[in-house]
Amino acid sequence: MVNPHAGEVVLTLNGERQVMKLTLGALAELEAALAADTLVSLIERFEAGQFSTRDVLALLLAGLRGGGWTGSAADLAAADIAGGPVGAARLAATLLMRAFAPAEAAE
Repeated sequence: MVNPHAGEVVLTLNGERQVMKLTLGALAELEAALAADTLVSLIERFEAGQFSTRDVLALLLAGLRGGGWTGSAADLAAADIAGGPVGAARLAATLLMRAFAPAEAAE
């Protein structure tokens, strides 16, 4: 069961449900993956609809790692994501929102 109040989001990857969560370690990995970018600029890009596929993949990978997934970035890039690119972008945005929104907004 997924707990949105804990920031969890489900991603169906290659037909299997994976729980994603942006833990502190996952956020640190996300910052490293974005190099000079900041999490604030990432949030702003999603709010403005100006995000890239690189942003989506980096967010999903960080969330998957936070949920305990041990695959690589290459595994994620080659995977079948339920909902396709649009579904992946929606889930990435939901993951980001749940990580930084007050608990009552996560419902």
